Amino acid sequence: MKMKAIWIVGLMFLAVGAIAQEKFTISGTVKDGDTGEDMIGADILVEGQPGVGTTSNDYGFYSLTLPAGKYRILYSFFGFETKTFEVDLTKSVKNDVEIKFKVEELGEVEITTIKEDDNVTSTEVGVETIDIKQIETIPVLFGEKDVIKTMQLLPGVKSAGEGNAGFYVRGGGSDQNLILLDGAPVYNASHLLGFFSVFNSDALKNVKLYKGSIPAEYGGRLSSVMDIKMKEGNQKKFQADGGIGLISSRLTLQGPIKKDKGSFIVSGRRTYADMFLKLSKDSSLNQSVLYFYDLNAKANYQLSDKDRIFVSGYFGRDNFGFSNVFSFDWGNATGTLRWNHIYGDKLFGNTSLIFSNYNYKIGFGEGDDQTSLGSVIQDWNIKKDFDYFANENNKVSFGGNVIYHTIKPGEIESTEFTAADIQTNYSLESAAYLSNEQKVGSKLKLNYGLRYSNFTQFGPGDIYTYNAAGEVLDTTTYARNESVVSYHGLAPRFSANFKIDSVSSLKTSFARTYQYLHLLSNTTSSSPTDVWAPSSSNVKPQIGDQVALGYYRNFKDNGYEFSIEGYYKNLQNTIDYKTGAEVNFNPTVEGDLVFGQGRAYGLELYLKKKKGKFTGWLSYSLARTEKQFTEVNEGAWYPAKQDRTHDVSLVAMYNINERVNVSATWVYYTGNAVTFPVSSYVVDGTSYNLYSDRNGDRMPDYHRLDFGLTVKSKPVKIVKDPDTGEDMEVEKIWNSSWNFSIYNVYARKNAYSIEFRQSETNPNVTEAVKLSLFSIIPSITYNFHF
Repeated sequence: MKMKAIWIVGLMFLAVGAIAQEKFTISGTVKDGDTGEDMIGADILVEGQPGVGTTSNDYGFYSLTLPAGKYRILYSFFGFETKTFEVDLTKSVKNDVEIKFKVEELGEVEITTIKEDDNVTSTEVGVETIDIKQIETIPVLFGEKDVIKTMQLLPGVKSAGEGNAGFYVRGGGSDQNLILLDGAPVYNASHLLGFFSVFNSDALKNVKLYKGSIPAEYGGRLSSVMDIKMKEGNQKKFQADGGIGLISSRLTLQGPIKKDKGSFIVSGRRTYADMFLKLSKDSSLNQSVLYFYDLNAKANYQLSDKDRIFVSGYFGRDNFGFSNVFSFDWGNATGTLRWNHIYGDKLFGNTSLIFSNYNYKIGFGEGDDQTSLGSVIQDWNIKKDFDYFANENNKVSFGGNVIYHTIKPGEIESTEFTAADIQTNYSLESAAYLSNEQKVGSKLKLNYGLRYSNFTQFGPGDIYTYNAAGEVLDTTTYARNESVVSYHGLAPRFSANFKIDSVSSLKTSFARTYQYLHLLSNTTSSSPTDVWAPSSSNVKPQIGDQVALGYYRNFKDNGYEFSIEGYYKNLQNTIDYKTGAEVNFNPTVEGDLVFGQGRAYGLELYLKKKKGKFTGWLSYSLARTEKQFTEVNEGAWYPAKQDRTHDVSLVAMYNINERVNVSATWVYYTGNAVTFPVSSYVVDGTSYNLYSDRNGDRMPDYHRLDFGLTVKSKPVKIVKDPDTGEDMEVEKIWNSSWNFSIYNVYARKNAYSIEFRQSETNPNVTEAVKLSLFSIIPSITYNFHF
């Protein structure tokens, strides 16, 4: 491994250290001319020199180094106008650019935030980018547009269940997805037990899911990284957006702090089912609560030509209470303070201070008899990232971060007895990375790098040693800040793109990942009460190695996009549970864990139509996910709970005209692997079940059709010209739309759970009872913009 690291680092410096003729640099930022938002991934190209150019980074910054001479520089982005800048490079030049939508194409082309041929030209393998504009028309549960529900319609991404915001990526568990909001980890991304995600799409700018070639910048999870960036706010003018639906309403305000210097955005959302409960004459209902809320806020300001600061945060909470005798609330809070600095014309830096907190609390009783149970995971993270635009063929990224984790797995408070909390865990996770994106001639692009990570668990606390049966053998007490155990590892990352011709390419990638935090849950899907645990002397870090190979091709002037991609993933130190394991409020839960290995492999097909009145996509995944533990199923391989052989999604959208859009989605997937009873016996009138091998059975297959209709108001109104008296079109200040959707059009009774219980009429018979959550659900939402 050390020789590999030396080889990779050496190759980077050989690649970027070549000496050529005298060169100069043109650099600056690219912004949206209508809003002032940074343009991510805009093309900066040299006219007449195919393949010579660069792209802007996540903050719109670009840098292009060229030999001295005269050039025409083209700034472009799919769906936007192209700007030209003529320059005589006799010295380094700074040029900031704003580009606008191509208004004349709005009726013909789907305007997106994704480059037209990015799937063919980039080195990214197994990466999905969500267009926020598309989310508005895709029908979803209760009419709530949802970025995670949309992501579940893409190949290799599987829903955790009916209406659930949890997801599985290429066979990984739901805890193996790193979800970042402006760099802050979100540990539970669901509202209302999973039926909504915590992300209000009105506040989001860009969503990217890495499921294959995870860049060296990211670490801490095995399966995927979902990097979500919030909007920065309109720097040109004040605007408001919102919506009123059957179950929730939302409002977003944004505008300049100082025009073209700084901006803000505030976006809020709340459900109001609890307000209707107040109208009930039943005291047990009118004293109950059931709602969630979330608030996104962000501001930025340009301090100088080289310095810019950002501050952003998310605050969200679910509250459920029944008749003052039971309460359950959970939520996330995140905060990011970021400083951008441009070090000269080639080096761009980010310094970030990041906070994240997730907690839940369950309360019982009323009056003087009250007990509450809770759990907390909290992070403080300081991070430094650099982009170095070495020359026209090499872009180097490097940096590091340190995270201080505090995990309280169980807090108990009671008015009736003295409660003993489960001890708090403290740990430090740190990493450093270095990577290079390199062009090799006109056909080959490489992205290679290395990430080093370290994890240390600290005291104070009692650390247990267990025997094979999970019983405590010994206890060692550690003082505050005393090191308990440390782990570290090198994680190479590599991806390559070989361009076959102008419309097709072959790509391959390899990534090793380490995961030091683990979600302890023995339910079939994620729950707000799931508990996170750090790696320890008993629980080793999970390690994943994934290799992928894919073919990508576009057709008809990039109007159609096709890809086929295969992958194989090997997993070490995977975790499962002994039969009857108790996860919550168990101080010796590590004794109930078993450790083994896993594997996941599959094939993903994707066909997308991107232009014209009719757009949409078809995705199909053929996959297997298996585990092996000495203590389970006599050491034989068995399907993981998220194993699904087939997963199909069909999404269709049709613009009838400029104002009316219809859409539909159809999904089908193989039922999850589960353990069902195979026989039963009766003792003293009570029936007991005997079960099959772990995950030896399947839930019924799932399928569903949804339908949506969006009707927009006229964007212009007719007024009289005050000078001529003739009719003229004027853009309206207030615009609105109605969204109608039907979830589960043909009323499929999909199984949410299956319970096996003793028959009420015949105690000698065990019956299976299927629970289905939803039949047909119509929704209507009114959206507005001014």
